[in-house]
Amino acid sequence: MSETQILLGLGGVGLASLASQWLAWRLRLPAILFLLLCGILAGPVLGWLDPSEIFGPLLLPLVSLSVALILFEGSLTLHLSEWREIGSVVKRMVTLGALATWAVIAVATHYLLDFSWDLALLFGTLTLVTGPTVIAPMLRVVRPRASVGNILRWEGIVIDPIGALLAVVVYSFIASRSGGEPWSESLTTFAAVIACGSAFGAAGGWLFGQVLRHRWLPEYLENLAALAAVLGIFIAANLLVHESGLLAVTVMGMWLANMRGVDVRHILHFKENLSVLLISGLFILLAARLDLAALLALGPATLLLLAVIQFIARPLNIALCTAGSDLGWRERALLAWIAPRGIVAAAVSAIFAERLQQHGYEQAHLLVPLTFLVIIGTVVLQSATARPLARLLKVAEPAARGFLIVGANPVARAIGRALKQQGSHVLLTDSSWENIAAARMDGLPTYFGNPASQHADAHLDLTGIGQLLALSPSSEQNNLACSRFRPDFGKQHLYSLTNSRELRLSEKHRVSDEHRGRSFGFPAQSYGRLAGLLARGGEMRSTTLTETFGWQEYQALHGERATLLLAFDPRGWVQVAGDPLSFVPAPGWTLLALIEPAEV
Repeated sequence: MSETQILLGLGGVGLASLASQWLAWRLRLPAILFLLLCGILAGPVLGWLDPSEIFGPLLLPLVSLSVALILFEGSLTLHLSEWREIGSVVKRMVTLGALATWAVIAVATHYLLDFSWDLALLFGTLTLVTGPTVIAPMLRVVRPRASVGNILRWEGIVIDPIGALLAVVVYSFIASRSGGEPWSESLTTFAAVIACGSAFGAAGGWLFGQVLRHRWLPEYLENLAALAAVLGIFIAANLLVHESGLLAVTVMGMWLANMRGVDVRHILHFKENLSVLLISGLFILLAARLDLAALLALGPATLLLLAVIQFIARPLNIALCTAGSDLGWRERALLAWIAPRGIVAAAVSAIFAERLQQHGYEQAHLLVPLTFLVIIGTVVLQSATARPLARLLKVAEPAARGFLIVGANPVARAIGRALKQQGSHVLLTDSSWENIAAARMDGLPTYFGNPASQHADAHLDLTGIGQLLALSPSSEQNNLACSRFRPDFGKQHLYSLTNSRELRLSEKHRVSDEHRGRSFGFPAQSYGRLAGLLARGGEMRSTTLTETFGWQEYQALHGERATLLLAFDPRGWVQVAGDPLSFVPAPGWTLLALIEPAEV
């Protein structure tokens, strides 16, 4: 293959990755669908892309290193302190439920496809993982009740590293038996893999944690150091005991995530961005290598296996794990339907399949296409049917009436408390821990982080939320949030504080209206003015209009001392006040305004 062809191939993968991620963002669907479609079209269908010719002997090492980084990034999200918060149902789903799913899939794979027990058990571990990258976009479309949405979201977050760790352990055991050694030697080899991977992972996590804790490196080098440390631990563990590297990097990430006094958020953000790059390219390359002929040769048995996963394994998981809970049969039915497989399954299956073929497992080449079939089948089927099913079961939110509030500063907290007192669902987000801590003291739900981050895309729970109030002192952050959530909420549901300095700028220096929200408050207010009013004793006051005390009487009473913020109509809908006012309050409406203190 010529240099020009290689460059065209790499450029095409990059362009297809970008187009797939953009389509997923615009359509609010899992990116995996578009990535797989691009890879299958470019590879086995049209023959434009042959990863083996482009990378040659480098392909397998590149896939191995990419999988190591993906598993490390996933394990960085597993905080043991959150285990107490996720509820008994989720705990059972990622332990007892995961084991039940594993058993059902392994048995079905063995008998339906005539796989060996080794490969059947490994395939069961690969396909029991859901993951936040496929769950989060689906929940935004389905909008189930909070009880269902929170369970699915937490299951995807927690089972991601647990499932990957289980797959690594099972693969290590299979690899230790591949040489035809007696059981005693196989168990010894397996124990060596577990011991080496755990020791290297714990040591690497502790040592790098000390580097971060004592700030032995400048901040701009920490991300590079983390990347080098992960790759170094992976290679060193594999050199000492073959196949222990993936376990080592998974343990390293878990150790760092739970080490006291070590802040890994900036590393996690870097790894998230790197994972998006790796996952996008990796999916297209792996899909381009799919052996569709071998998969089709298995016949209808593959569809029967998909049916077992969808209609037996998942419902059994939910039946076991929700027994005795407060969930009704409708919520359980929806939980039993939604379990799309995602990134970890495809990424890990690719590297294991290659290595098992080298160990003499002839059927190992079917692991990747079979895993991709499960991914495509579950994502497509559930994306198309989950929302209608939720409506049929009457467990879908009728309308997203809640508010995402950007900022947890005093102004945002005051408005958040007022909304909560009126029965509205609110979620405050901020990167300042002091503001988040104060909001939590007020009993307000919070998300600690930037709402436009990759982490927020996977972890920010928008169930029941359909409007945005950008109340940060920073106009840049407000504009960024409005631009980010415009596809989710629509421009008519985005509101932002005005910025007097920005309004004085010329057109070429001012952010366009397309990327800004509608003005918040009547009359329109800036953060500085609202914060100043509160500091001088301004009062958040709710007033219900009547036939004898209407909108005109309200304005006459308060005059310019009142800044109208929100209005609640008799049906329970919340109207956000903007300038100009888009509604006329009528008798029965409740108005929320910030009243300036009277001069003494």
